[in-house]
Amino acid sequence: FYRVDPYGFERPDDFDYASYEAFFSRYLVVLTRRAIKWSKLLKGKNSIQKSLKVKRYIRKGIPNEHRALIWMIVSGAQANMEQNPGYYHRLLEGEKNDKLVEAIKTDMNRTFPDNIKFRQTADPCLQHTLYNVLVAYGHHNKAVGYCQGMNFIAGYLILITKNEEESFWLLDALIGRILPDYYSPAMMGLKTDQEVLGELVKLKVPAVAELMERHGVMWTLVVSRWFICLFIDILPVETVLRIWDCLFYEGSKIIFRVALTLIKQHQAFILEATNFPDICDKFKQITKGTFVTECHTFMQKIFTEPGTLSMTTIDKLRETCREKLLSQG
Repeated sequence: FYRVDPYGFERPDDFDYASYEAFFSRYLVVLTRRAIKWSKLLKGKNSIQKSLKVKRYIRKGIPNEHRALIWMIVSGAQANMEQNPGYYHRLLEGEKNDKLVEAIKTDMNRTFPDNIKFRQTADPCLQHTLYNVLVAYGHHNKAVGYCQGMNFIAGYLILITKNEEESFWLLDALIGRILPDYYSPAMMGLKTDQEVLGELVKLKVPAVAELMERHGVMWTLVVSRWFICLFIDILPVETVLRIWDCLFYEGSKIIFRVALTLIKQHQAFILEATNFPDICDKFKQITKGTFVTECHTFMQKIFTEPGTLSMTTIDKLRETCREKLLSQG
């Protein structure tokens, strides 16, 4: 039972059970307290209005039993689903693009090989659900189609919602609204945001920016998977879900908060690097260990460590970084 976490992921051989147990027994107390507060807030209703109180509650974590519902409501996915009844099923029944279908099929066995629920032997096997969600999405958003990384995101959505149609609408909320142009063929939004992070590091952790520049390490080498997979397979599951709680409510700037916190918190460690491979290795190391496992304190940190970070700042930086990238062509 211990070898597999509650989401179906097998734990690695070097998993530190002792420190995880210590963390989880403390976290369980927090979860219980939050669950009671959420139940009071929802009072058995299936709706919620955005407010400062709700934002505060979301930053402190959504209990798993309410997670799918809250994600659906605050991301606008619920409203879209209700306005388009039957749309998802029509997408699945319609004509299919063979190339798209082939690309998705190829990635099926590569999606979470370490998760027992995605194995072909599993019953039900979530590969079928994942396949449907991705095929439907590729036909819904032809400009994006299918691109690697989307399989992991859809997979996580399926694990949390346990609902195919809801996963589709949440994927639509993320790709269509929350993340600016990460998955289109040119991936312009993704490339822009990596540069934006570089600029933010220059402002907030200048020594690290200087180190990267000195050794000619491009940001895309060390952080592209943070953005593409929204920290899946990079940070522990519970931590990723807490980040996503805020991402659905507050939007893409949360990704910068997380990235800056990881870099700022480990500044001294990163600065020990003396060469190119060393820097890349340090960036792998900083996403492991107790700092990221303790998701409750980690989430408090992302709102304090990086200091102020307004959407206005990010939008301005996006504009200049985008222009720079386009001019490099």
